[in-house]
Order: sequence, then C-alpha cells, then structure tokens
Amino acid sequence: MTNALIVIDVQESFRQREDWAAVSDPEIVSKVARLVDHARGQGDLVVWVLHSDPDTGTVFDPANGLVRLMDGLTPASGEPTLVKTSHNAFTTTNLQQLLTLAGIRDLTVCGIRTEQCCETTTRVAADLGYQVTFVVDATATHPIAHRDAPAGRTLAEVLADPRTLSTDEIIARTEYALAGRFARVTTVKELTGS
Repeated sequence: MTNALIVIDVQESFRQREDWAAVSDPEIVSKVARLVDHARGQGDLVVWVLHSDPDTGTVFDPANGLVRLMDGLTPASGEPTLVKTSHNAFTTTNLQQLLTLAGIRDLTVCGIRTEQCCETTTRVAADLGYQVTFVVDATATHPIAHRDAPAGRTLAEVLADPRTLSTDEIIARTEYALAGRFARVTTVKELTGS
C-alpha cells in the first residue's frame, strides 16, 4: 500500500449553512463514496478528515453535533478519522506521521471546499513530497463574495452581486492553479474507470 485517499470535510456542518443551497455539487457524497469504494478495492488507505472550530457556537463547533460525516459515508474498520482546526489536513493533525508509518507516498484528495481545505491540503502535501491526485469533480464549493462586499448579506444578495465568484469559476481556478504544479487533476470517471 503506497496510496491513500484523503476525504476532507464532507461533513454535516456544511449542509446546515445557508450557502449549501448554492453548493457546486449537492450530490458530493455519491462521488466521494465511489472514490472510497475504488480505494478500498485497490487496497488503499482511506483517511477521513473533519473540520472543527471548538467553542465558537457555529456549525463547526463539535458541541452542536454537526462535526460528523454526511449520511452515506462510513469509515471501515482501521480507517482513521482525524479532526483538524486548520484549513489543511496536516498542520493540526498527525496525518503526516500516520502516512509515513504506513509507507504512503501518493495521495488522492477529495472533499469540501475545492479551493479552501482541499486545495490547501494538496499544496502542503506536494511541498512535503507526496505525489498528489486531485479529483476535482469529487470536491464541492460555494460562491465567494468579493472582498469589498458588505458583511451579513443574504445568499440571494451574494449571488446577485456581479463581483461574486461563481462555483464554476472557483473550480476552474483551482484546476489551473494545481495542475502541473501541485497535483495531477482528474475526475472520478478517469480515476475509477466508471
């Protein structure tokens, strides 16, 4: 075993936010599940990562019970679940130690959000010497308001603003930023053959 599938933040927290209504792929679970089945069939390690912001009262506060995998995703026996408090899956977890002890050199990344935790994990992994495959259609994201946009706007107001970056634009930017620099960018079908 030299490959690990890293499933990042496919957690109930996101489904409880207003912006879930504008998520790029509301069916992200089915694509991630296909990757998990494929990885298990190959004998690869599957590592589950959840994001937590303790003592914040938000949907990412574990006290609210939402820092858990979305329905349809369940770790198998021996598959680690790590909880992070940073954007990437390495800084606040023992992921690198776990991968090193298992002899892992190649990573496949999927999850939520495309440009945030997934991309950041990919960049850090590449810097640490891992060969990374980024499965772009097994990631999901939300529109991003312009940096000068007023805080506290409704989702409808964010979406109506022509300066808002659409999910398609975010995903395309991530593909361009990662491909050939930090990762091989691919799709679920290209990776699994189905």
